[in-house]
Amino acid sequence: MGNATDHLWMHFTRMASYREGEVPTIVRGEGAYVWDAQGRRYLDGLAGLFVVNAGHGRTELADAAAKQASELAFFPLWSYAHPTAVELAERIAALTPGDLNRIFFTTGGSEAVEAAWKLARAYYKRVGKPTKHKVVSRYIAYHGTSMGALSITGLPGIKSDFEPLVPGGIKVPNTNFYRAPEHGDDVEAFGRWAADEIARAIEREGPETVAAVFLEPVQNSGGCFPPPPGYFQRVREICDEYDVLLVSDEVICAWGRLGEYFGAVRYGYQPDIITTAKGLTSGYSPLGAMIATDRLMEPFLAETGVFAHGVTFGGHPVSCAVALANLDIFAREDLTGHVRANEAAFRATLEKLNDLPIVGEVRGDGYFYGIELVKDKQTRATFDDDESERLLRGFLSTALFQAGLYCRADDRGDPVVQLAPPLIAGQEQFDEMEQILRAVLAEAWQRL
Repeated sequence: MGNATDHLWMHFTRMASYREGEVPTIVRGEGAYVWDAQGRRYLDGLAGLFVVNAGHGRTELADAAAKQASELAFFPLWSYAHPTAVELAERIAALTPGDLNRIFFTTGGSEAVEAAWKLARAYYKRVGKPTKHKVVSRYIAYHGTSMGALSITGLPGIKSDFEPLVPGGIKVPNTNFYRAPEHGDDVEAFGRWAADEIARAIEREGPETVAAVFLEPVQNSGGCFPPPPGYFQRVREICDEYDVLLVSDEVICAWGRLGEYFGAVRYGYQPDIITTAKGLTSGYSPLGAMIATDRLMEPFLAETGVFAHGVTFGGHPVSCAVALANLDIFAREDLTGHVRANEAAFRATLEKLNDLPIVGEVRGDGYFYGIELVKDKQTRATFDDDESERLLRGFLSTALFQAGLYCRADDRGDPVVQLAPPLIAGQEQFDEMEQILRAVLAEAWQRL
């Protein structure tokens, strides 16, 4: 095997940081663990990238792919169908809340978000409201990297190189209660305020110009912000009041990550569109989906109606076959139930880290957690750019990995360590995470 840096252009990677050292090369996975080319074992504390929900080494998923590829490797969904796509669409529709019955397949999450924005625009043109085209999303939220999805994304650092972006992206506050600018003593009042900020943004822009609100059930970037109680119920009211579509971006939050098939079910709200990908196949083959209500498809069922959008590999026969086998595993092993049964233990184990001076807050739900790191527990003071650079990039990411834990140390927002293990993980893995984090975070504190 050649050197990874010779020809491979890695994603979101400082290529210069590998001038001296070797690129970590992962060659095998089994259960909640992966192994590198040197034979070292790591706990996969991020399920790859919030993806490998059923765990590594599931030969039945590989077998499903091989069987399908030998029968029908590829055929497009452009005016034609194939059995695995038909069956998977039916299976997904049976799991979604309400009348989210129309499944538009993509290859991944950014494409699903792109499709949702295009559908929102096209829908309103067809129902006589052609000026509704803008989208509201939250500050620091990540919704993907294609130009439309990037315009919905609220992270200035990953947008500046690519501006100007698609016009019409409007940003509102996120639900980071730990750093609440208002109502820092009352989580419900804070949630109401954050939701009402969406109404104020729609008013400022003009309701006749706003098509959709894109929200993750638990916001990922910034470090796992769960919704305050009542937040989504109020957002739903606002969307109904202004005739704006509520898009639940569940690229991460679906497929058991929060203990339900969909995050919207976990928090009890009804979206107009769900975007999803990642865990749908547990990563064994790429697949995403934009799931819409019957109402949104209605205008496209007219005689000459066409949603003029598609991608070559959307709903790929092999990926759909893998997704069906993956959902069989979910049903047979009750993986969503496993998460619900173990989430309190996961939380309690991570909360042991609260005795460390560097740990400001442990937050999340299901198997999806962020640990916010601070310079001062009392004042909640965070690190400056130079300290973040030394702490996260210079030390933490590498030290955690060398100690046997693959996770994410991130400062999109405030410095945070993120954990989202495969859904098969249990107490043994929780303890392992806590022990490695304790040792490495204690050392990080000494280095400050």
